[in-house]
Amino acid sequence: MSEPIIQVEDLCKVYPAPGGRRVEAVNGITFDVADGEIFGLLGPNGAGKSTTIGMLTTMVKITSGQVVIAGVNVADDAIAIKELIAVVPQITNLDRSLTARENLLFHAKYFGVPKDEREERADELLELMALRSRAGDYPADFSGGMARRLMIARALMHEPRVIFLDEATTGLDPQSRLMLWHKIRELNEAGRTICMTTHYMEEADQLCDRVAVIDQGRILALDTPANLKALVPGGNVVELRTAVDNAGLADTLRRELTGLENIETEENTVRLFLDRPEQGLLEAVEVARIHDVELESVKLQPITLEDVFVGLTGRGLRE
Repeated sequence: MSEPIIQVEDLCKVYPAPGGRRVEAVNGITFDVADGEIFGLLGPNGAGKSTTIGMLTTMVKITSGQVVIAGVNVADDAIAIKELIAVVPQITNLDRSLTARENLLFHAKYFGVPKDEREERADELLELMALRSRAGDYPADFSGGMARRLMIARALMHEPRVIFLDEATTGLDPQSRLMLWHKIRELNEAGRTICMTTHYMEEADQLCDRVAVIDQGRILALDTPANLKALVPGGNVVELRTAVDNAGLADTLRRELTGLENIETEENTVRLFLDRPEQGLLEAVEVARIHDVELESVKLQPITLEDVFVGLTGRGLRE
C-alpha cells in the first residue's frame, strides 16, 4: 500500500449540551488513508461518520487531535486544504438558478481555473458522469441520482487529490445507486483517493479497499472487508424462516446442533453461525422436521459487514 495521503490521530469532537454536559460525537479515532485508496467509514446513523468527515474537510472545528492531508495540517491552513480536497455532502446543494454546465463552470472559476481549461473540463466531466445531454438543463429537473452525479462532477472541476463522499447514495433508487458505484470505481481507477461514509453494508463491501467500522464516535475495527468478515465465526450463515413465529425453534437448535458458534433470532427467522455451514444446514432442517416445525425457506448466506457490526456491538446497523 502506498504512503498515506490522510493521517488522522486521536481525533475528538465534543459538543456542549444542556446542564453543562458534554457530548462526545467523535472520541479519539486514529486512522490513515493511502493515496489511491477507497476508504470507508461504516456505521449507523449518528455513529460519528459525518462529524469525522466534517473535521477532515474544515467544516467542523476539531476539539482535539490532528488531521494531516497531503502534508498539510487541516487546523493550520484551511485554504490549502480546500484546494486539495472536494466534498460531496449528503444534501443536494447545487445552484438551482444555473444549468448543469454552469454549476461546473462557476465552481471552477471560484477555484481560479482558467477559462479555456474549465470549459474543456466541464464537457469532459459531464461526459464521464453521463450528463452531457443534460448540460443545459437545470438541477430542479434532475432525478436524485443525476443530481448526485452532477455534484461529483462539480467537485472534480478543480482537480482535487481527495474526494469525500458523505452518504453519497442515501435516498437513491437501486439503479441509480449501482450507476453511482460504477462512477466511483471509474474515478478511483483513474487515480483518485476517495474517503466515503455509508450505512449501507453492501456499499462498503463492494467499493472500499478498507473499512473502519464506527459506532458512538469510536472505531471498533479497521481492515479490508474480507478480513473484517473473517472475524465472524462460522464462515457462512444458515437462515431458517418458519411459516409462523416459532420461539422454541432457536432453543431446540441450541441444544441439538453440533458446531453452533452463535444464533440470532428475529420474529420468524433464525440465523445460525456454524463451523461447518453446509453440514449444519442439513442438520438444522432435520431438527425442524423431527420437531414438526414448518419451514418456509432455508438459505445459506455469506457473512456480511452487518454480521461484523452485530458481532462487535450486539445490534444491527439500521438500529
